[in-house]
Amino acid sequence: MLIESRPATDPEIAALVVAQQRELRDADGGLDGQVTVVHTDIHYLAAVVGGRAVGCGGLQALDADTGELKRMYVRPAFRGRGIARQLLVALEELAFRAGHRTVCLETGTYLPAAISLYRSSGYEPIPVYGEYVDNPYSVCFAKRLPVAA
Repeated sequence: MLIESRPATDPEIAALVVAQQRELRDADGGLDGQVTVVHTDIHYLAAVVGGRAVGCGGLQALDADTGELKRMYVRPAFRGRGIARQLLVALEELAFRAGHRTVCLETGTYLPAAISLYRSSGYEPIPVYGEYVDNPYSVCFAKRLPVAA
């Protein structure tokens, strides 16, 4: 597997985001309060297997110290191989290189596998923030990154 940077306009990234949104709608059962906000300032990483992007994740700067993970997704046929965890590590490294001290994220209460991944990777629950405040199905997490030596 290769993890590489891709622009937000990359057709494979766009297809993965559409698949993620479709899967989220199926998982949440059409819950009220779910809103997809389009962000154009996300730095995407793609997990590539056999020349095809099978997963993605993005990093958006909230401020100089904080980056937010966005659009974490791995196609169902490729789950269980550690791809999401490798993407998460690569995104944390990207955040570290960008000078962020903290990485935060939002996920849904109806996504126990995602919550388990984040908790097992050192993310701690935090209060719901930003665009997620009014969404009763949102849960947020954050992780402090190591300080550069």
